[in-house]
Amino acid sequence: MIKKLGYYLFAAFFLIFRAFPLQKRKVFLVATHDDSEEGNIGIAVESFRKKMPELQFRYLTKKDGIRRPFSFFFVRAYHMATAGIILLDNIFMPMAYTPVSKKAKVVQLWHGTGTIKKFALDSDTGEVARLAEKANQRITHLIVNSEQTKKQYAGAFGVSEEKIYILGLPRTDLILDEHRMEEKKQEFFRQYPELQGKRCILYAPTFRDDEVEAPQLGLDLERFISAMGETEVLLLRLHPHVSGNFSDKMRERYNGRVCNMSDYPGVTTLLAVSDCLITDYSSIVFEYCLFDRPMVFYAYDLEVFDRQGRGFYEDYEDFVPGPVVKSQEELEKLWRGGGLSKEPAAAFREKVYEYRDRGATERLWELIFSK
Repeated sequence: MIKKLGYYLFAAFFLIFRAFPLQKRKVFLVATHDDSEEGNIGIAVESFRKKMPELQFRYLTKKDGIRRPFSFFFVRAYHMATAGIILLDNIFMPMAYTPVSKKAKVVQLWHGTGTIKKFALDSDTGEVARLAEKANQRITHLIVNSEQTKKQYAGAFGVSEEKIYILGLPRTDLILDEHRMEEKKQEFFRQYPELQGKRCILYAPTFRDDEVEAPQLGLDLERFISAMGETEVLLLRLHPHVSGNFSDKMRERYNGRVCNMSDYPGVTTLLAVSDCLITDYSSIVFEYCLFDRPMVFYAYDLEVFDRQGRGFYEDYEDFVPGPVVKSQEELEKLWRGGGLSKEPAAAFREKVYEYRDRGATERLWELIFSK
């Protein structure tokens, strides 16, 4: 109820500020999922600034929420109401009550490059789904990677396919830029010189909606360390709801074999320095497949997640680009046996990417500013 009152209040100020002239050169950025320079919005902004230095950029991030009332309800509402372009990487619920000018372009980039599990309107229910559907009606352009994703997102966002554009996403351009990625890797190892020369394994599980009160890691670290090679280090990338329950001092506790990188600002850099990915139902596989490295799918609760959780768009075991293991014992056996291969990623890339040419950000620019 408190959140909904906040949405109403934001909308009230928004409607007042709609009386002010629309500024075509102002871009309002709803980066409530990833406000780093490696997110879709951060990469787009960097490119747009170079092309048109006179553009004004105004951010709304997780830090600018209701806890900062003047900033949120007054300043952000003003900038959103007067922006000619709004870029989002998340669903912004107050938009359910904010009738955006017909002259404004509302571009949903989202924060994932694709999806395995169902999300948004395909999984939400009740008032959350109702408000999300209303908010999504403001979208004028929804950017995706492929025809497959286009069909999935049409239902998940509740928008017509005419508003969905297969352009590719800015983060893909960064991953495919070998020079930039090498620079980021070097920067990472300057920060963590003890990891230089190690074989880094990234464990990035998805968040379970039913574990808000009691988050689980899903992996017995002591046991898995015993299965790892002497030069291998496990990097953890956990959801914010989960990471706070695990100490930042894991490195000391596990003698440098485990590092909690959940707060590291650039997830793309973490992918770049990782020699192998262990995940389950996370969309991170869509980015990692571009690095052409092995992936393992540790789906220890697959049947439960499929039946009681969000469920999947495709048959999970047939779709994912790597071996599926359903217990830690299976994972450790696979690890010790060296049964890792990067081969499945090739077919997966062909299926989920229309473009891999580092031209996504340029196509986005053309769509927004040339039409």
